[in-house]
Amino acid sequence: MPADSPAGSAPAPGAGADVPIIETVEVTKHFPTGHGGPGRGRRSTLKAVDGISLAIKRGETLALVGETGSGKTTFGRLILGLYRPTSGDIRYRGTSILDRHGAAARSVRRQVQGVFQDPYSSLNPTMTVGQSLAEVLKVHHVVDRAGRADRVAELLGTVGLSPAQAARRPEAFSGGERQRVGIARALAVQPEVIIADEPLSALDLSIQAQVLNLMIRLQDEHGLTYLFVTHDLDVARHISQRTAVLYLGRVVEEAPTADIFAEPLHPYTQALVRAAPRLTTKRKAAKPALGGELPNAIDRPRGCHFHPRCPMVMPRCREEEPPVTRLPGGRMVTCHLHEPTPAPPQPAG
Repeated sequence: MPADSPAGSAPAPGAGADVPIIETVEVTKHFPTGHGGPGRGRRSTLKAVDGISLAIKRGETLALVGETGSGKTTFGRLILGLYRPTSGDIRYRGTSILDRHGAAARSVRRQVQGVFQDPYSSLNPTMTVGQSLAEVLKVHHVVDRAGRADRVAELLGTVGLSPAQAARRPEAFSGGERQRVGIARALAVQPEVIIADEPLSALDLSIQAQVLNLMIRLQDEHGLTYLFVTHDLDVARHISQRTAVLYLGRVVEEAPTADIFAEPLHPYTQALVRAAPRLTTKRKAAKPALGGELPNAIDRPRGCHFHPRCPMVMPRCREEEPPVTRLPGGRMVTCHLHEPTPAPPQPAG
């Protein structure tokens, strides 16, 4: 079973604790679609990520939640440098990473690592896992050749595997064991930040809890910072201190995770919380609490993008895009229901 409370190391005093370790500023990622030209279809744009501004503090876990197709994976890949944003900025320790080259770029790649949904795809099937881990150590000059075997054994032990398993190839491991190898691979270069993209979704329920507890323990032991991408709010409840809810490439609500579950503000967040199953060995999926399907990211609804599915839709929602409303306690929501009430005019004099 998962730990009773979320993990997270506090920022180290004097280490720039007030500067986010990762920050995105109005980041977008648009993919052109269609061929364009007469008779060849109208050229259009898929807005996978559409103006996301988020800050992640050192040592915390920010969960990014939403349905499939909401842009979660694309956002994680932008931070990892696997995609370049269409616009906006991505900062590591207060400095933009977009124009770094050579050694500076390699330094960021070493400090920001990824753990993916399918670890098998990131492991070379022709190499043993020991060889794969040793290759990472070699490329990033972490240890010299003489010390690599010992470091590989240490990494496997850290994630709960036997050093003897270094001689096996990926197909000899179960799904949960392969995910542990993927975590070891990310840890090999001693990163500060791990982007975890749905790392539990391909695993059996009992294995999910084991891997989740492993990641919580490793965060405490190594002072890691996580961006934890998941469609499962109950997983977010167990591992994160803050949660950002994504809908059609935009953050519609951000708040401390406890507040998200105690009092979700956005109608979309409310539906996700109602539908969230519990992470237990007798887990049963809750009945869907949200009607309809995620709209096409190419041809989005006018106004509030959520209005075609919203049970509390108002006429203005169909025409006006809701502003970002910031509330006490570090909360943010984009919904006309929560706009601040204008102050009444003061009498002259």
